[in-house]
Amino acid sequence: MKKNELYEQRKKIVYNIIQDDVYQPLKLKEFSYLLQVPPRDREQLKQILDELVAEGKISITKKGKYTKLEKGLVRGIFESNARGFGFVTVEGEEEDYFIPENAVGDAMYHDVVLMQVVVPYAEPGKRKEGKVIKVLERGITQVVGTFQKSRNFGFVVPDNQRFEKDIFLSKSESKNLSEGHKVVVKIIDYGGDGKNPEGKVLEVLGHANDPRVDVLSVIKAYDVPLEFPQEVMQQVKRVNDEVLEREKAGRMDIRGWQTVTIDGEDAKDLDDAITLTRQDGGYQLGVHIADVSHYVTEGSALDQEALKRGTSIYLIDRVIPMLPHKLSNGICSLNAGVDRLALSCIMDIDAKGRIIGHKIAETVVRVDERMSYTSVAKILEEQDPEEIKRYENLVPMFQLMKELSDILRQHRHERGSIDFDFPESKLILDEDGRPLEIYPYDRNCATKIIEDFMLAANETIAEDFFWQELPFVYRTHESPDPDKIQKLAVFIQNFGYFLKNSSKDHIHPKEIQKLLNKIEGTEEEALISRLALRSMKQARYTTTNIGHFGLSAKYYCHFTSPIRRYPDLQIHRIIKENLHGNLQKKRVKHYEQILPKVAEISSKTERRAEEMEREVVKMKKVEYMEQHLGEIFVGVISGITTWGIYVELPNTIEGMIRVADMIDDYYNYDERSYSMVGEMTGRTFELGMRVAVRVKETNRMLRTIDFELYDEDMEE
Repeated sequence: MKKNELYEQRKKIVYNIIQDDVYQPLKLKEFSYLLQVPPRDREQLKQILDELVAEGKISITKKGKYTKLEKGLVRGIFESNARGFGFVTVEGEEEDYFIPENAVGDAMYHDVVLMQVVVPYAEPGKRKEGKVIKVLERGITQVVGTFQKSRNFGFVVPDNQRFEKDIFLSKSESKNLSEGHKVVVKIIDYGGDGKNPEGKVLEVLGHANDPRVDVLSVIKAYDVPLEFPQEVMQQVKRVNDEVLEREKAGRMDIRGWQTVTIDGEDAKDLDDAITLTRQDGGYQLGVHIADVSHYVTEGSALDQEALKRGTSIYLIDRVIPMLPHKLSNGICSLNAGVDRLALSCIMDIDAKGRIIGHKIAETVVRVDERMSYTSVAKILEEQDPEEIKRYENLVPMFQLMKELSDILRQHRHERGSIDFDFPESKLILDEDGRPLEIYPYDRNCATKIIEDFMLAANETIAEDFFWQELPFVYRTHESPDPDKIQKLAVFIQNFGYFLKNSSKDHIHPKEIQKLLNKIEGTEEEALISRLALRSMKQARYTTTNIGHFGLSAKYYCHFTSPIRRYPDLQIHRIIKENLHGNLQKKRVKHYEQILPKVAEISSKTERRAEEMEREVVKMKKVEYMEQHLGEIFVGVISGITTWGIYVELPNTIEGMIRVADMIDDYYNYDERSYSMVGEMTGRTFELGMRVAVRVKETNRMLRTIDFELYDEDMEE
């Protein structure tokens, strides 16, 4: 038996003994006598007991005795709120516990805590409630913030608003710092009883106003590495710049097929290429994905670093890649005019968009042209004569792509796939990283073509491996919580809309789709769309296939982006082993053991990347509006609450008019009509209403933009 297996076995025995009804609390020495543990193993016993305490499975008294948890005590993750209260999320429970301000104790953001359950079940209009008993593990060990100097010491004000307390720096730690410096500090004492946490400076990033320090601060706050470890770069050095002839042996050679990549103008990691022909009254679609797993071998330093990163992170002024550039922009990128190794999913699709057959193969490809979304859209939407002439030999394939894309999209629509079509923000920065321009970036026909083809490949691969009953990583999206759907149904009734079967445990995605169709073009579209999205659960990676609610798909995975997503890379290995007949019992067991952790890490790193990307966009929007203080804009009311009116400008920037600043009347929020009404004048503000606003104030630290009403006649 391996050492770690023996350790886990002993840990299980220890836990079961403590859970026994006849067990009485014992100190370490007493417990070791009970188990007849020899002196040489007592250190391991202590490690086991302390580990069980840290995991929140047993408890330790003030007198150092190990005992079972009191009834009603559970382990969870604490999330703080700026207003003093918080929430605890418990694994396996869908709804979190509310923690009142007087029950928070010394818990801080993301701490692992032991919580006493006060209200175990949510009642109508209320939620489950708990009280923090003990902090088991600190969630944050280092913080990024802005330095503020006092005479004999300093403070760091955390950028993360959920970490509520300023961090004290001693005189010696503060001596070389200036007011406004952005720093990374390690927390050496978490304080408590009115005392602030204390920190030690690990790194000075620069002054808060220095170019690009703002984005760097976000990167450091999330503890994302910018450089690759030396052993990773050593491994990369050994990778060839070109595909060797021996590497092409045994692969399906499709270099003669007309092949293109279609990506954004700035993209350098081109991991998917497309071929398409008309065939037997239908279509043959080839989705060819860079064979990254050929270069990133399982268990290597490169593989371990890729799993740790989980995904490439696309910030406004930089990309933090999952793989080093020599791979992501070089040998793994399907660059035009050169031979590349790929893993291909070649699908036969009938005239109604049904996939009636497919083949998965290791291939050698040679891309004919590196196309951009803009260029393909010019050909298909604008009928641009210059663009058509430049790519005249490819135009028939692009027209066929548009034809098939429309069919596939209609097929998905008929089964109930939900399409939340929110415009993304496009930000243009100057050479110092300051925002020059912000505007909405809508999907065009070319982006939809690639989206439709990638979805088809992902569904095909997932269904294939589901029916083979092999270990796999699926991309799943659970049905929404019935309570949230019920709340959405009640809300939309105020606008005359209804959700069928919203009171039952299950709702079909087609009902959400129908709602989005009904509200399209209405004043309340933005608000209801956002609320519908918030009522959905987050998609994640799992080893069990439970389908994808949003796509109304029974089978779905991520296969198409192994350069920038680890789950795709992982399943490429499984697919290739299966193609070669190597997925025997031993390898199946291996994957069954490692895939749950891969899925968990990949889901977490994906959330981290999304949070970082959102935070940087929000930060740059605030910085952009700093340049427009006092200026007047016309926007649309996108939300109304008791504390203010949210207004979204045509460039996607959203700010708030605070009720306290609406001085022409005393305004009340009407919950029934979701409007703001003046007591004396009866002046009413409603969702979707156009209003003129003046930019009053911005706050980079809080990431907020404040508007005030501008009552002159609005210009069209």
